[in-house]
Amino acid sequence: MSGDAPIRLGTIMLCHNELGIAARMARTWAEQEVAVAVHVDRKTQGAQVDQMRAELSDLPNVIFSRRRVCEWGRFSLVQATQDAASALLQQFPDLTHVMVVSGSCLPLRPIQDLRAFLALHPNRDFIESVTAEDVGWTVGGLNEERFTLRFPFSYTRHRQLFDRYVDLQRRLRYRRRIPQGLVPHLGSQWWCLTRATLTAILDDPRRSEYDHYFSRVWIPDESYFQTLARHHSCSIESRSLTLSKFDGQGKPYVFYDDHCQILEESRCFVARKIWPLAEGLYRHFPRPVEDQPSPAEPQPLRLDRLVNMAVARRNQGRPGLYMQSRFPHMNHESGKTAAPYALMQGFADLFPDFEDWLATRVDADVHGHLFALHGAEFAGRGAIGPGGLPDSAQMRDLDPRGFLANLVRSTARTQIWQYSPRDEQTLNWFVATDPNATQFVITGAWAVPLLYSGMPFDDIRRVAAILQRTELEQMRIMNSVWQKARTHIWTLADFAARPAGVLSQTLRQLGGDGEAVTELPQMRDLQGMGRFLQRLRNAGLQPQLMGDFPATDDGPAAERES
Repeated sequence: MSGDAPIRLGTIMLCHNELGIAARMARTWAEQEVAVAVHVDRKTQGAQVDQMRAELSDLPNVIFSRRRVCEWGRFSLVQATQDAASALLQQFPDLTHVMVVSGSCLPLRPIQDLRAFLALHPNRDFIESVTAEDVGWTVGGLNEERFTLRFPFSYTRHRQLFDRYVDLQRRLRYRRRIPQGLVPHLGSQWWCLTRATLTAILDDPRRSEYDHYFSRVWIPDESYFQTLARHHSCSIESRSLTLSKFDGQGKPYVFYDDHCQILEESRCFVARKIWPLAEGLYRHFPRPVEDQPSPAEPQPLRLDRLVNMAVARRNQGRPGLYMQSRFPHMNHESGKTAAPYALMQGFADLFPDFEDWLATRVDADVHGHLFALHGAEFAGRGAIGPGGLPDSAQMRDLDPRGFLANLVRSTARTQIWQYSPRDEQTLNWFVATDPNATQFVITGAWAVPLLYSGMPFDDIRRVAAILQRTELEQMRIMNSVWQKARTHIWTLADFAARPAGVLSQTLRQLGGDGEAVTELPQMRDLQGMGRFLQRLRNAGLQPQLMGDFPATDDGPAAERES
């Protein structure tokens, strides 16, 4: 083909529904002097086809090819393309290029731009064509096997038979013989071939052999022309001139009216797939011809980035967002929570006003015991917390993980709350394995309220045994090799020896001003704690988490316990 020869473009339009939109697109192509061969799936009602024929009857460069019953993944789609291509080449002998589109494909730029682009590369075939072993975008687990196994059953209508037959062939180690001289390639079905290459494919003396082989290949419309073009073409550019993007499940993205700007910025010639009711796109595109046709290259990079981000978000999800449609397996989340948060265990037992004191020193929402058995104690003790979360214990405990994740995700402020062995313990492993969590723990601090409780000592011993077992299990989890949370642990005795230093360190970790704490919150008197712990020992309970207190530590509190 001479570089000075004019470009005469033909299109094969594959349609199966929304024939009104397809007829509109066929007219758009035909009115720009493009020859159009329309194939309509035989499953489509005849009345709709008759109406489409009537709407396009005034266009002599629109023809209808033989109708076939088409099914996804079957050779019938290849046959429909072959029939339309043969009719197009026979009826329009001056065609230089043939392009495959669908009824939902929309030209974005003037058709003259596409012709000008093809005129720069008159002998080049634009068809995505990648060897099966190198392709990285197929979905469904079959790359090379789609060429070496047989697929006589429909994937959509007989999925169980399809899967069982594949498994049987694998067990028997069955392999089909690939026709000699062919190297299987895969790619998009939306291609643009020169007349010479397409004619060579259709008139190949071994076509019956190739057709027989590909009739049992899975999804042959993504491999038939892609493989044979490599066999016959002198110059292939492995890309499609049609913008077609797919999600993580291999389904095409649908473009809507609000995609108008990024579609225009892409400078692509054709886009697929357009929502049938996207009237804004159908009115806006194709863009009118400017001073002269522009052969400028498409620039889909920004759109590619957006689509790749969308695919990644769909596959990986967002940190801390647990969607019903993609509920993750345990520890397979993209992130357990969306932002850092902190748990303060034991501080409220030592400092009755600790919650208010901390709230004035850090830029965060400081809550009470969010997982208290009676309900969530939000900051200010409102019935509704951040993100509209209720303080109901019953509703919270239906999905504690969702409660925590939604609390952290619903506001930009850091969330801090008090925790205790008295609280609901369902989320201990979740928090311990969450890199966003920071835990500040004073072990044994639960004993301080018991010291001042005034309960009968037998009841105190029973409650102390329960709380100690709970906290020992907490420590086992916090010291696990699976621990990912940042954890700071002090015994009650260690904390009592230097409360100012521990509080200063804690404030620095929470993003405070970093200065040493000079004004401590009011701390409960620990006089008598040693005597109290000795009484527990005498009653048969060995305190393990409080640290060392003198057994003769008498004081007002100890006197009350006497």
